[in-house]
Amino acid sequence: MRNFIIKFAQAIRQILSAPMLILFIFSKNKEVIILDVRQWIKKADNMKESSPDWVNLIYLLSIYPEFRNIYYYRIKQDDPIGFVLIQIFKILYKQCPSLFIESDNIGSGLFLKHGFSTIISAESIGENCSVSQQVTVGYNTKGRPIIGNNVSIGAGAKVIGKVTIDDNVKVGANAVVVKNVPKNCVVVGVPAYIVRRDGIKVKEQLI
Repeated sequence: MRNFIIKFAQAIRQILSAPMLILFIFSKNKEVIILDVRQWIKKADNMKESSPDWVNLIYLLSIYPEFRNIYYYRIKQDDPIGFVLIQIFKILYKQCPSLFIESDNIGSGLFLKHGFSTIISAESIGENCSVSQQVTVGYNTKGRPIIGNNVSIGAGAKVIGKVTIDDNVKVGANAVVVKNVPKNCVVVGVPAYIVRRDGIKVKEQLI
């Protein structure tokens, strides 16, 4: 009985979220949104990978306020009409209030592990990146970070200033990154230093 009630509630939530597909229909970024959907389903609920993309889109919009932040970001990019429509939809379909996305360019597949108290203000972000809660990717007087492809930023981490985080980097929880990080590395600590490069355990300072 309990499972039935849960499934029924989920179905109602998805039905109520269906009008948000109107934004998708008029969007110029349909392909990127679909790639976002596939990445989220893979990481958040891979049991649904066999479902059609549009079904998974409604599912994600109904369950994850953080996904709505990304969805609205995609819809309004270079689209004045989309920007106006979003203001209307935001009244009924709330986004995560403590998640701020201000980057100029974000590649497909951005996954947010909880959006609580997270600021993403990068010059650019590559494809298939992952950002956890209470993360700050922010600017200083020198500029904003550039994030590569397949980068993972752990809970509470800070990436500040005009630094480059290259491809396939993992930033550990609560690390503070203020210098460039080369590709294929894991960094931890305050300030951050390299503990793994190309799969080999090391201990190297960032330059």
